[in-house]
Amino acid sequence: MGTESRLKKLLSGFHRSFWVANSLELFERLAYYAQAAVMSIFLRNHLKFSEVDAGTLSSLFGGFVYLLPIFAGTFADKYGFRKAFSFAFLLMSIGYFAVYLVGSPFYSSISVALPLFWVLVIVLIFTAIGESFIKPSVLGTIAVSSTPQTKSLGYAIYYTLVNVGGAVGPAIAFFFRDKIGIDSVYAVSAVTCALMFFGTLIFYRVPESALLIEQPSLGQKMKDMLSVLRNGRFMVFLLIFSLYWMMFWQIFVIIPFYLTDFISKTAPFEIIESVDAWVIIFLQVFVNRVTRKMPPVTAVVAGFAVSTLSWLVIAIEPNIWTIIAAMVVWSFGEMTQAPRYYEYIADHAPKGQEALFQGYAFLPIAIAWFVGGTFGGWLYSVMTKSILVRTGDMVKVLGQPTGIWLSLTGIGIVATLLMLVYNSYITRKDRGATA
Repeated sequence: MGTESRLKKLLSGFHRSFWVANSLELFERLAYYAQAAVMSIFLRNHLKFSEVDAGTLSSLFGGFVYLLPIFAGTFADKYGFRKAFSFAFLLMSIGYFAVYLVGSPFYSSISVALPLFWVLVIVLIFTAIGESFIKPSVLGTIAVSSTPQTKSLGYAIYYTLVNVGGAVGPAIAFFFRDKIGIDSVYAVSAVTCALMFFGTLIFYRVPESALLIEQPSLGQKMKDMLSVLRNGRFMVFLLIFSLYWMMFWQIFVIIPFYLTDFISKTAPFEIIESVDAWVIIFLQVFVNRVTRKMPPVTAVVAGFAVSTLSWLVIAIEPNIWTIIAAMVVWSFGEMTQAPRYYEYIADHAPKGQEALFQGYAFLPIAIAWFVGGTFGGWLYSVMTKSILVRTGDMVKVLGQPTGIWLSLTGIGIVATLLMLVYNSYITRKDRGATA
């Protein structure tokens, strides 16, 4: 009874808007990861782009989704989270539906002046602008709708729901791709976002505490954002970290290509992509307890090293089960480093600039997407060029592209060594400052 009473008291420390914002985040992640799970195959197999062009379009979309929150957060703070949520879901519903139309017979029946590639560039950037307003609005709502005692739990709930979306979204994508067609996944994402637009208008109310916060001018906020770029030590840390996320995004670029080309055209690549998220949902707390005594940057180095091993697991014997095993290995590395990454940023942000520095936490993910999609498409194309013979829709396999997995392993080794050197340098410097 005592435990129930404490839990009830803890949960009562959240404003109603906390639960509404996290519900919106859950459904946004369902929509995002559903389409992300099929994007590379949709672009290559359905719209007939090359692996490089498909990767480039993925890069543009993913890169802007994670880069623009740095700017979108400024406007969300200035004009209010309710307006930001509404604006975001309106753009996303229109954008995802436009991608659905591009993939449907409707598009081929009309005359369009712009080539298909550039039509998608415009549509995907438009959609990414909407996506970029979600995370700052959710994280901002958590900050103003929870008490100091419940804030940590609030972020834990948020992180869990993000992974639930990452796990369930691909499963939804697999169902609709299998039963209706791959383009229908974008229609589902569009409908989901449209429902969340109306959900925001009906249910979301700005917490009273947010109305009392006096916001700096947009000009001052922009100056603060630029000041972070002059912090060389922090920028180096973020650039090294982008190598990790560049490997991560290959789960959504290279893995689907490989599964459908080398394993089976009907391989459930969406389900396999979601293994990482499912493992995190069930084991994150356990891994946190095991690694909690590690210094943050040491935990990051360990996480890099463990995740790097996942590509070697595939290289040993590439098949569905080793790829699933590799996703599990990757997730242990991610669980080791991800929470400590945000802890490191919080610990090293100048006083009064904690939120500003956390806004840059998404920068490595953005850099990784801008580079990783094109890189993944190029790497796959180069490594499989001589061992995949395509005749119409028929593909003949002449060998195994082991070089793909070894190349990704090499990136992981470089990232781990760079972070190890960074850790040693920072540790020495901090010790010197303390002395």
